Amino acid sequence: MKRTALLAVTGVAVAAAAVLAVAGPASATGSTGPNPWLPTPHSHTVVLPGLPLRAHIAAPYVDVTSVGDLADLSQQSGSKYLTLAFLQTEAPGSCTPYWAGNTATPANPDVYGAQIDRIRARGGDVIPSFGGYSADTTNTDIADSCTDVHQIALAFENVFAAYKVQRIDLDVEADSITNQAGIDRRNQAIAEVERWGKAEHWPVSFSYTLPSTPQGLAPSGTAVLQSAATFGAKIADVNIMTFDYWDGATHNMLTDAESAATALTTQLKQTILPRASARTLWSTVGIIQMNGIDDYGIEETFPLEQAAPLVAWASSHGVQTMSFWALQRDNGGCPGTKGANSCSGVVQPTWGFSKAYAAFNSWF
Repeated sequence: MKRTALLAVTGVAVAAAAVLAVAGPASATGSTGPNPWLPTPHSHTVVLPGLPLRAHIAAPYVDVTSVGDLADLSQQSGSKYLTLAFLQTEAPGSCTPYWAGNTATPANPDVYGAQIDRIRARGGDVIPSFGGYSADTTNTDIADSCTDVHQIALAFENVFAAYKVQRIDLDVEADSITNQAGIDRRNQAIAEVERWGKAEHWPVSFSYTLPSTPQGLAPSGTAVLQSAATFGAKIADVNIMTFDYWDGATHNMLTDAESAATALTTQLKQTILPRASARTLWSTVGIIQMNGIDDYGIEETFPLEQAAPLVAWASSHGVQTMSFWALQRDNGGCPGTKGANSCSGVVQPTWGFSKAYAAFNSWF
């Protein structure tokens, strides 16, 4: 996604979680030795495993560098599920992910772990996201930065283990979406982690977040999915970014999102899900809007009054995930401003989009 910023206690643990929390995950090649990427034991923060993710959720993105306490934000906004952006390496050539590439915020339970526990205590959960516009334009997306597939896989395993999550999102855009070597490494690493998860009885899953046109994915996006099919990477959810079209046209963001999502079902059939039913195809679709005025300008404005109709339409079609960029923008503090990281650019009550999207969780 194009950004201006840099970038439950009530759950039932899977059988492997308690083991992995102590010993670290086995490598994807079947080794039972400690994973060097797993953080050393921590005395203050314990991240508890959550319930399996619901089949259909609203999980707005949040820029972790732009907000305070994630659990407080979740409670105040009414967003039970959050997509946490972004994990990237600190420099090209590195294989170690950090939040926003900042070495002061590594991917370990001492960073956001206690906040995640509190989100889970209220019945919610989080989805860590790798990549994003900043990483994808600075060669710090992990699959662009790191040329060792196994090290990429271990980095993914570390995040699964450190935060006891069951889904990792991969935001691939800008330069990364045309870097074929990185695309292939990423998909090979996904397949490796999925084999590890199966061996360890850990329900790991991956989603892709990809740019879209009103007619669905561009050829670069379908190439990402074709690579996934080639390397046997199972993608649980494909989230299309139905904003930042940059085509000079004035858009109805509601109808364009609907047409893009409909086209995506055909593209899924042509790539990763050739034998899937219509119901399965729709249940692999995710839709991400930019609440308010996007990075292009007022011609691409998603107003609050379109949020509830889009949620209702997505619910009726069985879409898996609804999201928007981003939770910290969900206020009317800067009317008329495009692409702001801290406000939507439209007149709205605070948490207006969050409340509209939260209704998606009650449809199923």
